[in-house]
Amino acid sequence: MVRELGRRCARCAREFPADSPEWTCSTCQANLDVLYDYRAVRKTWRREALVANPDRSMWRYWALLPLTEGAAVPSLQTGWTPLYLASRLGSELGLRWLYLKDDSRNPTGSLKDRASAMAVGHALAIGQRVLACASTGNAASALAGMCANAGMTSVIFVPETTPSGKLAQIIAFGAYLLRVQGSYDQAFDLAGSACFRFGWYNRNTGVNPYLGEGKKTVSFEIAEQLGWEVPDWVFVPVGDGNIIASVGKGFEELLQVGFIEKLPRLVAVQAEGSSAIVDALLGDGVVRPVEVRTIADGIAVGRPRDPDRALRAVRQSNGLGLKVRDSELLEAQLLLARKSGVFVEPAAAASLAGLIRLSAGGEVAGDDRVVLLLTGSGLKDTAAVLDRARLPDPIPPTLDSVERRLSEEPLSDGGSD
Repeated sequence: MVRELGRRCARCAREFPADSPEWTCSTCQANLDVLYDYRAVRKTWRREALVANPDRSMWRYWALLPLTEGAAVPSLQTGWTPLYLASRLGSELGLRWLYLKDDSRNPTGSLKDRASAMAVGHALAIGQRVLACASTGNAASALAGMCANAGMTSVIFVPETTPSGKLAQIIAFGAYLLRVQGSYDQAFDLAGSACFRFGWYNRNTGVNPYLGEGKKTVSFEIAEQLGWEVPDWVFVPVGDGNIIASVGKGFEELLQVGFIEKLPRLVAVQAEGSSAIVDALLGDGVVRPVEVRTIADGIAVGRPRDPDRALRAVRQSNGLGLKVRDSELLEAQLLLARKSGVFVEPAAAASLAGLIRLSAGGEVAGDDRVVLLLTGSGLKDTAAVLDRARLPDPIPPTLDSVERRLSEEPLSDGGSD
């Protein structure tokens, strides 16, 4: 942790030294940003060094991470996920340069692996062996998997509505699972209280400032994979606000050290039934709790835990916020799968749903470079597809039955609706 200079409150700007026990601001209780000596990094870190670096994971960016290079971290390959040029999907939307950053390819199937890998590394560095978090599923399975890899203990709090695919991962990884009779927000508060009482490492979003340090590496990768040509737009699914805050911090840090020359415009996309941050962006800037009503469990948050940094990231990038209906999420999920071959959960499809809505208004030009951040695998919530799909009736094992079915339901072009 030699590179960390300290931490600064995202709301009141109070600063704390690197060895401070404070993880949130003791003055205003807001979240903290981890600070680095960007001037020193700028002098010693070169893009050419990354070209020669054989490490294809998030740990290739040690110069802007809070752990000492070579520190003990999970051995699962986390990060350096694919960035696809989605030509067929782009053509459908009238876009020449549409890219998919597929973080469903991380070890447990979501972007949250970046944060959990960092949490385990930091816990090891400070001598803690039991880590806990509350989650709607992805952060929980990510922490459970990373702890299993590192031989550590994970305690997981999830709302009772968590999809079975995510519960299966958590159980398989051997986590201590606590299903809470209530919402994500109630599970979050309970997990924090338990960490305080039992002395566990708190991996909760909006409390632990090091989680975003793992998540921001997705921005480093996008920039590097595009040859340091920053996209015009990055669309991000938003729940607590920590992912978009971290994406913004990543690009801002690359600007600070001279690796890029501008910031992309960040678009925060939320479900209409879970839109506290977008409501603030579209309104008076005040984030107020909302009653959650959405099928997208990955972004189903009534009281966001990282609102200040999320709002700042969008505003600093000259970005904007969008709300989409659940029906738009489900349509985007299928369109993405059928036009690109990438299957994501409804929450992750928010980025495409937001792009479709913004493109309809003419704000995204055909030659703009657009990146959709895809945050979680569709295999984590297959019910979202199966609940609205008609499974075909079984057929006898004969060619005649195949021919009959083809006459009733002719083949369509590959990947078409």
